Amino acid sequence: MITYSFLQHYWWFLISLLAGILSFLLFVQGGQSMIFSLAKKEDERRLLVNVLGKKWEYTFTTLVTFGGAFFASFPLFYSTSFGGAYWVWMLILFCFTIQAVSYEYQNKPGRFFSTNTYRSFLFINGLLGTFLLGAAIATFFTGSEFSVNKQNIAEFGGQLSPVISQWENPLHGLEALFNVRNWLFGLAVFFLARTLAVLFFKNRLNNAEIQSRLQRALVMNAVPFLVFFLAFVFWTLFANGFAVKPGTNEVVLEPMKYMNNLIEMPVLLLLFLIGVVLVLYGIIKSYLNDSWRKGIWFAGAGTIITVTTLFLVAGYNNTAYYPSSVDMQSSLTIFNSSSSFFTLKIMSVVSLLIPFIAAYIFFAWRALEKTHTSIEEINEKDSHAY
Repeated sequence: MITYSFLQHYWWFLISLLAGILSFLLFVQGGQSMIFSLAKKEDERRLLVNVLGKKWEYTFTTLVTFGGAFFASFPLFYSTSFGGAYWVWMLILFCFTIQAVSYEYQNKPGRFFSTNTYRSFLFINGLLGTFLLGAAIATFFTGSEFSVNKQNIAEFGGQLSPVISQWENPLHGLEALFNVRNWLFGLAVFFLARTLAVLFFKNRLNNAEIQSRLQRALVMNAVPFLVFFLAFVFWTLFANGFAVKPGTNEVVLEPMKYMNNLIEMPVLLLLFLIGVVLVLYGIIKSYLNDSWRKGIWFAGAGTIITVTTLFLVAGYNNTAYYPSSVDMQSSLTIFNSSSSFFTLKIMSVVSLLIPFIAAYIFFAWRALEKTHTSIEEINEKDSHAY
């Protein structure tokens, strides 16, 4: 028999998986941040934009799906974070909106801005979009300044919209940028996106000039990624975490909570190590073997596994996945912030379609990538090019 607890864990797993897939697809944003540095001529810039242009909608759609799934399965998180830390989320939304505008209009006759202005929009999306997403996700481990009072539902008097959660900092999310650990993860996500972009370009491009620059670009981005990521991971594993006492549901600080989660859930520890090894393998072999083009698939799979595991560590094993740093008892868990049993059950039936959607994406991806892309191909298909 399917229990409420099973559904809550199941939907947190789906949320975690979507986060992992989104992290991999951010290679599009990483590539956009390299349009001006990696390409030296106009034809080369067009080539990079068009190679990325075949994939940008996957990232955008996954981000929207991630937010929609959160809203449907854990609505209290959605109302608390999106409704309270709205400056951060508005900036992220702005970054992805100008990305869509740029791809749509940069090559259209009569466009309002110059082509390079639209490409600057892509650079902004690649820089701020990835960094801010990373900083926002880091608060799952570092905490945010909010309070929750569910009693307001029953005590709202004549109000039509009782306030359940309230943000306690006037910066409404921007205060996360004053936490060093959030910066570490934000920068790790930024440089990871650029590292994956280098591996993607290596896999897809048929251009000797750009290929000759990719090895140096790989080192310039992979090294800072590893430094920032490992610094965040070790700091988090050895820091206090937000634990939930079974029975009383009291939230308390527990030394090395996230390290304990990995030890007490050895499957997650194994997955985390596999993910890290795959990322390192994709990076190192790509650097050592200049002609090897498959690094994106190893590093991409490793990224999905690693980020998915981090989310599971943040939410499983009686852990508050969205802790409050001003009122620990307001911290959100997969139990106190989820939708009703009926809602989760109905959505779980719909989620059975996910493998079919994934299969469609796989075959669509393959259909768009039968050959390596060259400048000549872009010029020949000018009417369909960005």
